[in-house]
Amino acid sequence: MLIEKKRLVLNMGAERWIHEISQIDGVRFMPVDNEIALKSTALPGDFHKDPADRMIVATARKLAIPLVTADKKIINYPHVDTIW
Repeated sequence: MLIEKKRLVLNMGAERWIHEISQIDGVRFMPVDNEIALKSTALPGDFHKDPADRMIVATARKLAIPLVTADKKIINYPHVDTIW
């Protein structure tokens, strides 16, 4: 959706990009399970309402890992660590 809205630009198709990213050592894709879905609706503190961002943050919190992001709303959220 971000690609369609021109908010994200890739130099290849989305399917190929996903494949290329999946080949990087240390990168793995995590499914959204019931626990993550539920935790995304009850994040601590004040966080905005975007469901995708909430699931991303809930996933990082469940796995106790930092997020690589330039998203200021996520960076400013004190309940998740970020790298950028």
